[in-house]
Amino acid sequence: MPDGKLLTSRALIAVALALAASLSGCGGGGGRGRGPLDVAGLNYPNAKDYPIHGIDVSKFQGDIDWNAVANSGVKFAWIKATEGGDRLDQHFQANWTGAKAAGVPHGAYHFVYWCRPPLQEISWFEQNAPVEDDALPPVLDVEATPTSKTCHRHLTEEGAIADMKVMLEEMERHYGKRPIIYTTVDFYQAILSDGAFMDYPIWVRSTKYHPAVKYGLRPWRFWQYQSDGSVAGIASHVDRDAFSGTNEQWDAFLRDEESGARRPSAPQSVAQQPAEVQPAAAQTVTAQVGAPEPFERQPAPEQPAEQQRGAQQADAPQPAAQQSGE
Repeated sequence: MPDGKLLTSRALIAVALALAASLSGCGGGGGRGRGPLDVAGLNYPNAKDYPIHGIDVSKFQGDIDWNAVANSGVKFAWIKATEGGDRLDQHFQANWTGAKAAGVPHGAYHFVYWCRPPLQEISWFEQNAPVEDDALPPVLDVEATPTSKTCHRHLTEEGAIADMKVMLEEMERHYGKRPIIYTTVDFYQAILSDGAFMDYPIWVRSTKYHPAVKYGLRPWRFWQYQSDGSVAGIASHVDRDAFSGTNEQWDAFLRDEESGARRPSAPQSVAQQPAEVQPAAAQTVTAQVGAPEPFERQPAPEQPAEQQRGAQQADAPQPAAQQSGE
């Protein structure tokens, strides 16, 4: 797809999707599983319409040949570093140094375990994820993990947002870059859909639909659109992600991050973010999040069910995203 033309000719889509959203709201059935009307027949952008694609990885991808990954056209990689206050992904160091040596822009993410003090978690992340000028911004991975055997905290919107605020502010202080929030549909609807953290870039998981279908008008920076992707240099399935802009915008993003310049996270064209069904927020979520052990989701056999989200709920695979009709 030619640079500079990414989705800009699709502005009228927003009108159609906004109408679809209003009609869907009249159909009953609540906020989940808005099926037939949500995308049928609507020509909204799909993942391949975006020119910049990357991956996110963790120990579940095993040993990675990063030179092969770079040569395959992968433009960026998010790498799991830590979880909770005492879990380090066993492949983090190898992935970090390998991506750097191969020239793949890369950043680290922390998977939140909701039963530890927030500053303790981020302190652990800071001990393990290097501060490097050319690294992508740090990512805070927030998900609901209802099958955790060790954390039975019932998250409320107020409590989760308070903990996230502490973690995000500390990440920004330490790394000098505004962190990115990774989230899944169910967590977003329950905790973030009332407008929390609009001044932070967001990375959304949506393996079934364009993000606008489940995240409404919320601008997004990265889109995790596939959980069972194949990439040269990686023997197992891997998550695939798209950046929300053109090649020129990607280059500008990299320059700004390397220079430490802050870019506004909210502005993004409606053409890139067609308006659609804005799910109602549930005020609480039983978010027993990962055990102190990596709660990464392992690759699931079908459904981009990434029950594995690269961002990952750990050793016991569980499809939180599937639960939300993602």
